[in-house]
Amino acid sequence: MLLPLLIILPLFGAIVVALLPSMVVTPVSSPDDQPHAKQAGEPPSASRFDGPRLIGMLFSLANFFLSLVVLSKFRTDFGGMQLVYNKPWIASLGIHVHLGVDGISLWLVLLSTLIIPVVFLSSLSAIHTRAKEFVVAVLVLESAMIGALLSLDLFLFYVFYELILIPMYFLIGIWGHGRRIYAAVKFVLFTAVGSLLMLVGIIFIYVTHGRLTGNYTFDYMTLSQFIWNQHAQVWLFASFAIAFAIKVPLFPLHTWLPDAHTQAPTSGSVILAAVLLKMGTYGFIRFAIPMFPYGASILAPYLVWLSVIGIVYGALVAYAQRDAKKLVAYSSVSHLGFVMLGVFAMNQEGLQGSIYQMVGHGISTGGLFLVIGILYNRRHTHLLSEFGGLWKKMPLFGAIFMLVMLSSAGLPGLNGFVGEFLVLIGMFKHAIALPSGATIFFTAHPVIITALAATGVIFGALYLLHLFQKLMLGTLSNPDNENITDIRGWDIVAFVPIIVLIVWMGVYPKPFLSRIAPSTVQMTQEFAAKFEASEAHREGLPVRVPELVSTSRPLVTPSVSTSFASIKRRFRLHRNTSPRPLSREDASL
Repeated sequence: MLLPLLIILPLFGAIVVALLPSMVVTPVSSPDDQPHAKQAGEPPSASRFDGPRLIGMLFSLANFFLSLVVLSKFRTDFGGMQLVYNKPWIASLGIHVHLGVDGISLWLVLLSTLIIPVVFLSSLSAIHTRAKEFVVAVLVLESAMIGALLSLDLFLFYVFYELILIPMYFLIGIWGHGRRIYAAVKFVLFTAVGSLLMLVGIIFIYVTHGRLTGNYTFDYMTLSQFIWNQHAQVWLFASFAIAFAIKVPLFPLHTWLPDAHTQAPTSGSVILAAVLLKMGTYGFIRFAIPMFPYGASILAPYLVWLSVIGIVYGALVAYAQRDAKKLVAYSSVSHLGFVMLGVFAMNQEGLQGSIYQMVGHGISTGGLFLVIGILYNRRHTHLLSEFGGLWKKMPLFGAIFMLVMLSSAGLPGLNGFVGEFLVLIGMFKHAIALPSGATIFFTAHPVIITALAATGVIFGALYLLHLFQKLMLGTLSNPDNENITDIRGWDIVAFVPIIVLIVWMGVYPKPFLSRIAPSTVQMTQEFAAKFEASEAHREGLPVRVPELVSTSRPLVTPSVSTSFASIKRRFRLHRNTSPRPLSREDASL
């Protein structure tokens, strides 16, 4: 019952806050909430919790501690789903509330529960209108994010995946600035159109499986045991991949992201960078690749190249920006290109690095948006030309900014380095499986792919150091910055978990990787068995996979990395267990 509570608790908190009278205010003093004169460059007076935010904070903290209970119960020697909850919801349609957590989703769930209290703390100096509605939107968003990460029913996943759009639309459209309505509508249109393609794929799978077996179900664990013919896999993978690629966002489907980030309030940008973008990469790992292995292998070379282009393009465009927030937004395009590269390396190093990079990027880039938000609260501008020499006025802020910036740049010893290093190692070992008829453009050696991707690390250091120099170093030439004040109180508290995780994940990654590894081992082994079955099933009806890696037997980490090209020679099904077409007898499975 732990997993349903993670979804229900913030939703219940949202209902409680929504029922509060608008005039309820419960002041809670900040650690250094002292009266002081208002001057230019000083943040708005907002170092107190109002009633809605206090209740929202309590519910978000309760959910975070509940996620720590999930972590304490998580087994490190088991790669399958844990703490599974499965109850019928709409039994007549085969829809279940089927939830589970494994090493792929565990740290993303904890990141989701951690970032919401940070958002509430940061909102104290940024959100001054409609606080009750703001808290409701954030808590509903938390519930939807966790629900999408835990869902093992395709219908339930789609509901949560789409529910995310509604509160995020309001966060951008109501509490954003500038062209906020344009940015909010663009965000919804891009992601909704992609999601509709995925919905078509889900309905096709549901109807076809039901007609063949008599068992109409959206259950992912059931549907993932069947293999579609090669032609169907390519189209089904494409329908899922487009939806997830938009959410990542993968070049060239990224154009909604800079607008959404730039016009969103700081709270919206932090949630968007920390968790929402990971729904795309998580969707590839959880659903698209395991369900359609042959389709994934066919389209993998193209997605790898788009990832590399995104890494370099995002970094170069970020360097060209004169708006600090837009610079950080484009940095996400570059960093998430590394995540996608690790996903399609499809080996232990690549997958573990990809998942680690998802969590690390959420922490470091979320921290960067907090940094930019603090400056915006004081000066109401993101332009780099408006700043300079701020270290003299904000030394504590500058020290925190430098740590977060170096983390995002991938400095060894900080969290950004581990994920990127594993991804590059994974891709270096990877041999891309080419589709028949591929042009010479897609035949680059993995070493070339790795070398091109590695330039993103260099360019990343370039634009991040450029950002830090423009904001913090040099002379304090702008008179509007003379009275700017250093961070204090709750703003400092908001950075504490970010700083701790930046250092911890960089110095001692073992507790994180040890919980990720069993699930990635199992995923690559099951992928190999499914791919082999797909090789033998060129056309016709879907078939059951004759033998998958058992989730109950001990996992053995392969001594040599599994990749698309090595599947045929390293994993062989028994000749006497050839795939068989689905039958109605399979409905009982």
